[in-house]
Amino acid sequence: MFNLGGKLGEWILARRWWIIIVTLLLLLAAIAGTQKLSFTNDNRVFFSEENPQLKALEALERRFSKDQNVIFLIVPKNGDVFDPLALQLIEKLTKDSWQIPYSSRVDSITNFQHTQVANDELKVSDLVEGAESLSSTELHRIKGVALSEPRLVNRLISPNGQVTGINVTIRLPGKSLAEAPEVTAFARELAEATRLTHPDVDVYLAGGVILDNAFAEVSQRDMATLVPLMFLTLIILVGLALRSFSGTFATLVIILMSMMTAMGLAGWLGITMTSASANAPHIIMTLAVADSVHILATVLTQLRLGRSKADAIVHTLKVNLQAVFLTSITTAIGFLSMNFSDAPPFRDLGNIVAMGVIVAFLYSILFLPALLSVLPLKSATRMTSGEPCKWLADFVITWRVPLLWGSNAAVIIFGIGLLKIELNDNFVEYFSERYEIRRNMDFMEANLSGADVIEYSLDSGEPGGVNTPEYLANVERFAEWYRRQAKVVHVNSITDTVKQLNQTMHSDNPAYYRIPQNRELIAQYLLLYELSLPYGMDLNNQIDVDKASTRMSVNLRDMTTTEIREMDKRARSWLRANTPASMFTYGTGLSITWAHITERNINSMLGASFGALVLISLILIIAFQDIKLGLISLLPNLIPAFAAFGIWGLFMGRVGLGLSVVVSLTLGIVVDDTVHFLSKYLHARRLKGYTPRDAVRYAFNTVGTAMWVTTVALLAGFGVLSISGYRMNAEMGLLTAITIALALVMDFLLLPPLLITLEERKYESTKNNSNAESDVLDIACDG
Repeated sequence: MFNLGGKLGEWILARRWWIIIVTLLLLLAAIAGTQKLSFTNDNRVFFSEENPQLKALEALERRFSKDQNVIFLIVPKNGDVFDPLALQLIEKLTKDSWQIPYSSRVDSITNFQHTQVANDELKVSDLVEGAESLSSTELHRIKGVALSEPRLVNRLISPNGQVTGINVTIRLPGKSLAEAPEVTAFARELAEATRLTHPDVDVYLAGGVILDNAFAEVSQRDMATLVPLMFLTLIILVGLALRSFSGTFATLVIILMSMMTAMGLAGWLGITMTSASANAPHIIMTLAVADSVHILATVLTQLRLGRSKADAIVHTLKVNLQAVFLTSITTAIGFLSMNFSDAPPFRDLGNIVAMGVIVAFLYSILFLPALLSVLPLKSATRMTSGEPCKWLADFVITWRVPLLWGSNAAVIIFGIGLLKIELNDNFVEYFSERYEIRRNMDFMEANLSGADVIEYSLDSGEPGGVNTPEYLANVERFAEWYRRQAKVVHVNSITDTVKQLNQTMHSDNPAYYRIPQNRELIAQYLLLYELSLPYGMDLNNQIDVDKASTRMSVNLRDMTTTEIREMDKRARSWLRANTPASMFTYGTGLSITWAHITERNINSMLGASFGALVLISLILIIAFQDIKLGLISLLPNLIPAFAAFGIWGLFMGRVGLGLSVVVSLTLGIVVDDTVHFLSKYLHARRLKGYTPRDAVRYAFNTVGTAMWVTTVALLAGFGVLSISGYRMNAEMGLLTAITIALALVMDFLLLPPLLITLEERKYESTKNNSNAESDVLDIACDG
C-alpha cells in the first residue's frame, strides 16, 4: 500500500479542484437528509421486537388497556390537602385535566367513586362535590374516608394528607412523534396557570408521558450545548498541537463534514434519533480528528524538513494510507458490532458512527490533501515538540522488564475490581437533578407513591371466573403478600373494590370488609357498581372483557433494577406455591422490561465484541503479514476495557445500560494507536533495518506526538459527553474516556516492551548472537 499511497497523492494533486468541487456537491446532497431527522420520545424504542418482556407487556395491554399517565402533584403550603381552597383547586384541576389531548380518564381524591347505600340502593358518587360550600363536618368526613381508603392512600393521597395527586390517563394513538410533546406542553400550561391563580399551592408535574418526553428534550438539549462545546474544545486542542492556522482550519472542516454527512445519511436512511443515538455527532467529531491529525502532523513535519508542499502531501499518503485505512476499518467494525445490541437505539448509534468513520477516512485521504494543496500552508516551525516522546522511548526501553511485571500486577488489581461490578440501574436516575422531571419524580417517590410499577395479569382459568370467591381469595392473598414486602408503596387490586362494595351493602359494617362467599353476589355487586360509574371511570383497566382475568398493579419506591428482578422472582415463587396453575404469571410493565434490558444487552454485546475482536485481529494479521505481531496487538487492545471496568468496579460498582456497549464502542477506537505504532515499528524494522529497540524509538519519534494529540482529543470529546445531564450518556462518556486513556498507556508502556522482548531474540539469532546495537540516538522524523 506504500506505492498505492504515493500514486493516490499524485492523482489527487493533478485533480485537486475537481475533487474539492465534487466532494462539496456530494456533501450538500448528504446534508439535505438532516431535514428528515426526527426525535422519538418513546422510551420503548430501547426494546427490540423480540424482547420477551416487551411482548409480555404488550399482551397485558391488549388484554386490558395501554395506559400512560400525567400526574399533577398538589402540595398546599399550609400542609392540608383537605383545606376548602385546596379541595376547590383539586376539583377544578380534575375537570380541566379532561381537556388534555388524548386523556381518557382522570382520577383524584375529589372524583373518587365513593359508595353508599340509600333506600336499599347502591349509590356511587364523587367523594367531593361542591368543595366551595362544604361544612367543617363534611370536610372532616371526607378526610376520614380518603385517609382510610386503601385505593387512595399512597396512590393519590399521602398518609399525612399533605400531598395529593391527580392522575390523568393518556392513550396516545401512536401515529405521530408530536403526541407526547403536545400532551406535555398542555399539561405544563395547565400547571403554570394553576400556580398563578393559586400561589399558596405548589404544583409539580410527573408521570410516564412527561418522563418519555424528557428523553427527547434532554437529547436535543445535549446536541445544542455539548456539540458546540466539543467543537470549541477541538479547535483549541488541534490549534495548540499543530500550531498552524491552515492545518487547524482544514482539520475542523473535515470534522464538520464528517459529522454532517453521517447525520444526513442517517436522515436519508430514515433513522429516528433517540437519547442514545443523539451521541453520534459528538463521537463522530471526536473520531474524525484522528485521521486528520495523523496526516497533517506528517505533512507539517515534512515541510519543516524542507520538502515542497506537493512532495510532503505525496510522502504523507505513502506512509500513512495503510495505517489510516486500517484504523478506520477496525473502528467501523467495532461500531458495527453494536448491531447485535438488544437495544435498537444502540444499533442506530453504531451504524451512524460507522458511516461517520468511513466518510471521515474518505475525506481525510481525498478531500484533505486536495484542500491542503490550495491552502497557504507553512512549515510547522513551532509544532509541538517530540522531545517528550524521545525521553519516553528511552524510559520504556530501559525499564521494559519492570513495566511488563507492573502491567501484570495492574491486571490482577483490576480483576478484583471486576468482581465488585453489579449489573444494576435506576430508570428515574437516568436524569440529572438539574432537570425538573427528575426533581419532581424524586418528590413523588418521597411523598406520595412509587415511580416503578410491576403489573400482573392474574387468570382465573375460565370466562367469568373473576367472580368466584376462590379466585378473588387467591388474588387477595397475593396482594397482601406484596403489601408486606419492603419498598412496596401501594397495591391496586380489584379485591379492594369488591370488599368495599360488600361492606357498603351491609350498612357499612367493617366486619363485612371481606370477599363474599357467593359467586352470584360478587357478580351482582360488580355489575351494579359498573352501571353506576360515570364516563371514563369503568373497570376495563382492571378486568378484561371476558371477565377471566384481573390486573394487579404494584407500586415500588426507590428500587434498583436488580431489586425489581428479585422482587418479581419471589412473587413468581409465591404464586407457584400458593395458587392454581392458571394464575401463575410473570410480572410485566415498563419497570420490569427496563430491569432486564441491561443484562440482556450485556449478554448480546459480549458475543458481538468477541466476534469483532476476532475479525479485527485477522485484519491486522493480514495487514502486518505476521501472526505473532497480530496476536501481540491483542493485549494492548483487550486490557484497556478490562482495566476500565475494573476501575469502575472499584470506585463505582454499578453498571447500567449505557455501559453495556462500552466494550464494542471502544474496541475499534483503542486499536487505532496500536495500528499506528506497529505500522511505524514495522516500517523501521523491514524497510530501514533497525533493531527492535531502535524501531521502537523510531515509532515513538514519528507517531508518538500524533498519538498524544489524538488521544487527548478523544478524551476531551468523551469528557464533554460525560457532563451530560443524562446519566446513561454521561457514564458511557466517562468510562469510554477512561478506556481510551488506558489504551494509550498500554500502547506506550506495554506494547514496546512486548515487542522488544519477543523480537530481540529473533533479531539476535539472525545476527549470530551479536549484541551489537545500532547507535541511533536521534532519528530524524522522516515519515
